[in-house]
Amino acid sequence: MTETLLWILSIALIVVGVAGTVLPALPGTLFVLAGIVVGAWIDGYSRVGWGVLAVIGVLALLAWVLDYVAGLLGARKAGASRQAIIGAVLGTVAGLFMGLVGVLFMPLVGAAIGEFIARRDHQRAVKVGLATWLGIMAGLVSKVVIAFMMIGVFIAALIV
Repeated sequence: MTETLLWILSIALIVVGVAGTVLPALPGTLFVLAGIVVGAWIDGYSRVGWGVLAVIGVLALLAWVLDYVAGLLGARKAGASRQAIIGAVLGTVAGLFMGLVGVLFMPLVGAAIGEFIARRDHQRAVKVGLATWLGIMAGLVSKVVIAFMMIGVFIAALIV
């Protein structure tokens, strides 16, 4: 492949990765990391060395952990039942087939339904659903911010 095609591949992976930070079906930060590794490989890691890649890798790992932990922390803080957490997971999966609105709001619905099934308390179900959703949204925002930090570190290493 020519260098131009490799840069196109690198940029495409990064763009898909940024989209994947919002869409749970795609491992966003993994794609961003892959695009950055391809970009570093193009010039033999001379501008983007192993130290920079290690920092970017740690950021990718942090984004992955935050993505999964944030929703659980929100649910736990509200005292969610096991059924609420399972409902949030099922809501997330169902939301994948409903577009962006489904991805954003079906975890809330799933958690609320799961909590209602577990405890038969409408107010508690809404509280747990909202807390779970807020945790998931905090994780999503964190993941997007970290993905852009990864890209920023990469661009800075290319330029400097």
